[in-house]
Amino acid sequence: MNLHEYQAKELLKKYNVPVQEGYACSTVAEAEEAYRNIHSQYGSKFAVIKAQIHAGGRGKGTVKETGINGVKVVKSAEDAKDVAQKLLGGTLVTLQTGEAGKLVSKILVAQDMYYDGPSERKEFYLSILLDRSSGQNVIMYSTEGGMNIEDVAHDTPDKIFKEWVHPGGGLPGFQARKIAFNLGVTGEALKNMVKFVTNIYNAYVGLDCAMLEINPLFKGSDDKVVAVDCKMSLDDNALMRHPDIAAMRDVTEEDPTEVEAGKYNLNFVKLDGNVGCMVNGAGLAMATMDMIKLSGGEPANFLDVGGTANAQTVEAGFKIIMQDPNVKAILINIFGGIVRCDRVAQGVIDAYKNLGNINIPIIVRLQGTNAVEAKKLIDESGLQVQSAIQLSEAADLVKKAVA
Repeated sequence: MNLHEYQAKELLKKYNVPVQEGYACSTVAEAEEAYRNIHSQYGSKFAVIKAQIHAGGRGKGTVKETGINGVKVVKSAEDAKDVAQKLLGGTLVTLQTGEAGKLVSKILVAQDMYYDGPSERKEFYLSILLDRSSGQNVIMYSTEGGMNIEDVAHDTPDKIFKEWVHPGGGLPGFQARKIAFNLGVTGEALKNMVKFVTNIYNAYVGLDCAMLEINPLFKGSDDKVVAVDCKMSLDDNALMRHPDIAAMRDVTEEDPTEVEAGKYNLNFVKLDGNVGCMVNGAGLAMATMDMIKLSGGEPANFLDVGGTANAQTVEAGFKIIMQDPNVKAILINIFGGIVRCDRVAQGVIDAYKNLGNINIPIIVRLQGTNAVEAKKLIDESGLQVQSAIQLSEAADLVKKAVA
């Protein structure tokens, strides 16, 4: 589960991680009031307004309707009002959103961190994630933080450092100090950096993060070390331990069909193809998608109904697939190990009848437990559903359907 910047920062503060303070706003009036509060609290006439979407590259992105960038510096309440009007309700397009962009429903009005000259401040990069190849957490960091970190990784990979941490314990002090030394900070800044790195690692572990990225990690002339931006992704499997965080989920940032699939415990990922597929088991699903491509089609989705599928979940999956206007055919490929094939067949029949007129080919391959009974149910249903026994048979039917 992804979080917005303002949500992630509130969580980091619970772990004593210094962050750029600010106010999340949903209206123009709130943005004006937030600017006045920032000005009153910190004395600077400058503040920064950042669009809150689940995507990076906001500073370089632009709003379709107004042409404004996703991150803007303002120096008056009137400026804040103008920027808020141009951001809120607009569609922000960045390199990570694609041309479709994302709707800006919230903005963050934050304090100005760049209160001293360029020679007195420094931007770093730091992220933590799981390195599956080593089975350890890895801290990636660089002296070259900021908006062009992707270029740094591509052009000068030697400037990206990595520190592996055994997941069985916390971050050892010597590793925190090594990171601070490699970032080139000294004196009070070094002490603050060691504390920051230690606390941010504790947050990563304590919050069950899948990924935690701070860019930029800022050091000012006063040697304070602060998280100016934060991207946080949480492990969905651990949300049962964090009901308060689960409540922060913003479903408007997610694909509606994937949200609906989650309600039925279906593993669904929307793709851009023309053949919808419903399979049980991730391995079989991947093999089915490969078969679709070899047959000349393109998978429109990944849908694993799991081992506990029944007629209701199958019908739900069927309806979700049918919402995609690009789908020209549907392939249902079920191996009845735990799940019974006749239950799947009944779900297909129920969905077909409930949805009414379906004018695209439906190919069903059922093998395993109660496969004979399942084929009989489909054959006697009177529906325009094509049955297949072998995978090659199903492939030929898919090929004809998308030709």
